[in-house]
Amino acid sequence: MPALPLSYPGGEDVRYMMLVKSREGVPPTPELMAAIGGLAQEMFAKGALVDMGGLAPSSAGARIRLERGTLSLTDGPFTEAKELVGGYAVMEAASKAEALKFGRRFMQVHADILRDTLDVELEIRQLATPPGGAQ
Repeated sequence: MPALPLSYPGGEDVRYMMLVKSREGVPPTPELMAAIGGLAQEMFAKGALVDMGGLAPSSAGARIRLERGTLSLTDGPFTEAKELVGGYAVMEAASKAEALKFGRRFMQVHADILRDTLDVELEIRQLATPPGGAQ
């Protein structure tokens, strides 16, 4: 199967995937969920937030790996992982700088509530545009 020709647009609104990573087994507090919900409502109203959600624990998941032409399946939990993706958001932004601004606000909500009780990382990646330009 030939590789799809992907492009990375610039200059107009671009979508960014934001992946929240942390240790598994530490569920968000009600206070954190309320703060994230408030920020999400604001961003949805501005048209900047396309979608977001949390992920179930890795014990409910599986991994399918392709290695040297052979597929293997591993059921969760993924205890060997130091951190896992626990949630995601898809943002529409005019620039990477704008996406980073939202990312900083999102992480500040975590910092204000979690303080020094948990390490969290937010990875921000631009989404590629598939052939035909649809996102």
